[in-house]
Amino acid sequence: MARALAAALLLGLLAGSAAAQEANGGGDVQGTTSADPDPAGGARSPWDPWERFNRRIFGFNEHVDHYVLEPVATGWDFVMPHRVEICISNFFENLALPLRFTNDLLQLKPWKAYETLWRAVINTTVGVGGLFDVASVWDVYKSDEDFGQTLGYWGTPPGPYLVLPVLGPSDPRDAAGMAIEFGATYYIPIPWYASLGRTVVDKVNWRALKLETIREERKAAFDWYAAVRSAYTQLRENQVHDRAQAPAKPGATPDEDLYDVDE
Repeated sequence: MARALAAALLLGLLAGSAAAQEANGGGDVQGTTSADPDPAGGARSPWDPWERFNRRIFGFNEHVDHYVLEPVATGWDFVMPHRVEICISNFFENLALPLRFTNDLLQLKPWKAYETLWRAVINTTVGVGGLFDVASVWDVYKSDEDFGQTLGYWGTPPGPYLVLPVLGPSDPRDAAGMAIEFGATYYIPIPWYASLGRTVVDKVNWRALKLETIREERKAAFDWYAAVRSAYTQLRENQVHDRAQAPAKPGATPDEDLYDVDE
């Protein structure tokens, strides 16, 4: 049982590094290790006093992705129609809405909480259990709130940049948020094998949808570690403060606008 839970946690968060990598869409490629304000835009640069340690863990995570997650996702993408992958992604996004709703309330955003609840009702009913994202077609707000953002909303500083083994880019605040989220869902009466299967399918499917995007971003980056660090810190800063990201590049599709954050 303990090994099964450990495997579920490992596979469930295996895409953490790749998730932040996918967010890289135009940040400072070379990055910085200071916390000084950016004179151009006023944003704070990544604070990375543990860079030597972080780079080692980042390299380990890259090997895990390269030799485990990416090959499995490639095979999945080969046999699974893209439309089915989208439906699976919609289904798991729908399952996350109760936590989104909770964080909307914890951040004293009743209107966003209402919209999140309304999204859940629409997609669970009209969207056939969440397989189809009807709410987005109807322009219903899509929340991205999590416990890390809730801590930030109430004034908890992020602390230094931190790369966690397997879990990927983070910081002390977001790590605490992940722990809270895990604890909040730990006691849900779901058999371990069902939880493990759900986690594996979710993360492999997500990685399959991002194969080309992450591959292209890796090739474009001069320093992949610094690019991911910059993207992650900027993304989280904007999410905490509900700031929309820069407009998409001319001609980019919504999926290509990797810095899009809902207001």
